[in-house]
Amino acid sequence: MRIGFLGLGKMGTPMALRLIAAGHELSVWNRTEGRTKPLLREGAIAAATPAEAELGADAVITSLFDDEAYEHVLFGPNGLMDALEPGALHISLSTISVALSERISAEHARRNQAFVAAPVFGRPNVAEEGKLWIVAAGAADAIRRARPLLEPLSRGISVIGAHPPQAHALKLGGNFLISAMIHSLSESFVYASSQGIDPGAFFEAVNSALFQSPFYAAYAKVMLHPPEKPGATIALGAKDNNLLREAAKSRHLNMSLADTLADVFEQAKQIGLSNEDWAVGQYKMAQQWSGAHQ
Repeated sequence: MRIGFLGLGKMGTPMALRLIAAGHELSVWNRTEGRTKPLLREGAIAAATPAEAELGADAVITSLFDDEAYEHVLFGPNGLMDALEPGALHISLSTISVALSERISAEHARRNQAFVAAPVFGRPNVAEEGKLWIVAAGAADAIRRARPLLEPLSRGISVIGAHPPQAHALKLGGNFLISAMIHSLSESFVYASSQGIDPGAFFEAVNSALFQSPFYAAYAKVMLHPPEKPGATIALGAKDNNLLREAAKSRHLNMSLADTLADVFEQAKQIGLSNEDWAVGQYKMAQQWSGAHQ
């Protein structure tokens, strides 16, 4: 298939490379031109604008950082929305606000275009392996058309509804659980250290006894053995937590733990941890808090 792929950041680049390896033809665009080079070396064609990436494509995939990027790329000058023809398919792999997802869904419906929300769970190294987990929502025919493009990226796909914002809402809920897990692990490790227990030994015992979770194990490894380069930053965790709180507030819900995490993220920003790895940064915050409250 011919695909327009917009957004070649830490996640977009490995996903686009997976699609090329699966035999698809890509026209790629990124706000920073240098990021297109790895794709061009593999045979992709560079587009000068988001609209140009759509020309002749069977589908357009967006993997953009945040709501602001989507506003610019979809609705700005030479934007994607005006370039798409009736019946065109747009797949969003990003984590964005439920409110923006609602707007995009309504605009595609008004223009008789297909839209699939398909945010992904997994870090860049998981994207490189094609083992992301994808949460998808959209009309049944749109999901059917999107599957051949999602399968090379993933080890599994959960279709959770016909309304695309449901997938974006679920992704925010999942990221909230990740932040909550990291927060509880961080405080547990600080507690273990205060009792003279090695945090690694503490984790092995507790995970074996209670969770048997490779996901917990992966994040514990990141926290206790920080990578040279962050997979996702604490700033990204803060963004997604705020989007979750906004979505909850729109349904008149209060989420006390999300509010606490917002305070953690804000203090991390104030002491210069925003660009730290998400898990490492939260662990450092737990260590800071423990010292402050002794």
